[in-house]
Amino acid sequence: MNNKDLAKNVLDLVGGEQNISGLTHCATRLRFVLKDDNKADLKALDRLEGVLKAQNSGGQVQVVIGAKVDAVYSEVKNLTSDHIGELTESTDNGPKKRRNPVNVVLETIAGIFTPVLPALVGCGMIKCLATVITAMGYLEGSGFLTIINMIGDCIFYFMPFFLAVSAANRFKTNPYLAVALAAGLMHPTILNAAAQIAETGVNSIDFLGMPILLMKYSSSVIPIILAVWIMSYVYPIVNRVIPKFLQVLLTPMIVLFIMIPVELIVLGPVGSYIGDWLTNGINSLFSTAGVLAGAILGFFKPIMVMFGMHYAIMPIQVQQVATLGATVLLPTALAANLAQAGAAFGVFVLTKSKTMKSAAASSGFTALFGITEPAIYGVTLKYKRPFFAGCLAGGLVGGFYSLVHTTANAISLPGVLAIGTYTSDRYMYVVIGCIAAVVLGFVFTLLAGIKEDTDGNKSKQQATDKVNINQTAVATEATPASVSSQPSASSGMLIVSPMTGEIKPISEVKDQAFAQELMGKGIAIVPTDGKVYAPFDGVVEALYRTKHAIGLKAANGVEILIHIGVDTVSLKGKYFNAHIEQGQTIKAGDLLVDFDPEGITSAGYNTITSIVVTNMQQYGDVLTTATSGPIRESEPLIKLIP
Repeated sequence: MNNKDLAKNVLDLVGGEQNISGLTHCATRLRFVLKDDNKADLKALDRLEGVLKAQNSGGQVQVVIGAKVDAVYSEVKNLTSDHIGELTESTDNGPKKRRNPVNVVLETIAGIFTPVLPALVGCGMIKCLATVITAMGYLEGSGFLTIINMIGDCIFYFMPFFLAVSAANRFKTNPYLAVALAAGLMHPTILNAAAQIAETGVNSIDFLGMPILLMKYSSSVIPIILAVWIMSYVYPIVNRVIPKFLQVLLTPMIVLFIMIPVELIVLGPVGSYIGDWLTNGINSLFSTAGVLAGAILGFFKPIMVMFGMHYAIMPIQVQQVATLGATVLLPTALAANLAQAGAAFGVFVLTKSKTMKSAAASSGFTALFGITEPAIYGVTLKYKRPFFAGCLAGGLVGGFYSLVHTTANAISLPGVLAIGTYTSDRYMYVVIGCIAAVVLGFVFTLLAGIKEDTDGNKSKQQATDKVNINQTAVATEATPASVSSQPSASSGMLIVSPMTGEIKPISEVKDQAFAQELMGKGIAIVPTDGKVYAPFDGVVEALYRTKHAIGLKAANGVEILIHIGVDTVSLKGKYFNAHIEQGQTIKAGDLLVDFDPEGITSAGYNTITSIVVTNMQQYGDVLTTATSGPIRESEPLIKLIP
């Protein structure tokens, strides 16, 4: 059965696409949240060719597919194209804790602005090109330059439309009605009248005795977000009240009749005042304590990236560019990014690991162009000292930029390619700051140094030696406990443990896909230190976006899956930190992933980790060195018999 046919059958057996309220997938399975679980035929799913196991767990119908889950998931999405907006967000019903309201707000802002970033960055870079052409005195007054400037400005002028779609997806409401709300803010009736207030003296329109203030909402951010958020509550209420046979006709009409006046009378003005207050407040802070403010933001920007908080200041940056023509916040981000690049280059010089040298060089260059996550997560944060050396350098240069009144006139990735959008008391100060950030990050890292034995690559040679341990020596250990029916006396490859913890039989994993060895034969470990290391030289075949599962392939063809915890996909990457990426070549002893066992446990999840050989059919037997007891990372764990 091919993937498309399998997807069709799975959809039918879960009750059809109309029965699906949410869908996601993890390393091994499709995870459906159904409107009516009783409509899913688990027994028929279990018998379906291509399905390893079907089960209802944690409020989800889980269909275990195995290695080709990505391909089947894509086919399911293709078959449900009319409902793709519903299916792209998981509605996991796993254990939940009370969430901090501040974190909820920050995550919401990040979720709204992240999809818009490609358009923001693209227009920002076009704006940079237009600025450079203008500064060089070329094509002044030409149609070419006019169009280039138009492209650079288009997202800022029509910002409410972009945010309407993104906010609708975030708040799970109708995106087309959200765009209609944006059109209400951007309609010529409002914009033209607002532009003519000085001539006409009319600053409002009467609506049933209530004044609609005439305001310019192009480039605004907060009004449309507030409007879509409120609509996400109004829409279902109206839909419940209207009889089903009239919903198509009356629900959209009533929602718009309510929401557009509300956004023009209340939400628009309130949102605009909030935006202006934030913009003026930031400018006042920089005008009165500019050096200190710039230094603080420059220092903490990489830390904000770690927690995803850097998106929270995006609305302020956009609002500043829209209303004032420039933002004082982006220069501090430029300083911080380039400082982390310098720190990564410092690690390149200091480390003796060839793997880390390659990672430091590539991520350092990436950071120069404004993308710091590979440098932070893959290099500087692993050693800690270089990370804070970069923070210190970013803080110093951020303070310098504030001292010389550096601003950015477009939203773009804060890197060297966008320096044309920055201005200062003298433009040379922008260039000096860029050079200083890289050099200081580099020098501070050299002064701070690194500890090679804490970088996750410790004892590589020791691990390699244990992988190639003499088979006679292994034979003198306690007789391996077979996880297959008939052990073989032949010798084969030995796989060492990727983590430290307590060995448990795979049958104790509270997940039938692993407990019944549907994914492959292997063993389980209850981890104690939250670190996963490479058990052999090879390649990262798969790293799932939630970072809880890693597929590895050894140089000799052995394939294993390391699955951290049970149902931890529902954490969506929280408590996990990946140090590798898919397709990366690894060496025995490399740190792959670190995680917080206490955090995962406190969230209500089990940390027991399954380690299975997924291509077990290529071997005559799969043995484990023990079925219980403590084990340390790089000690012998699984033996494969040809």
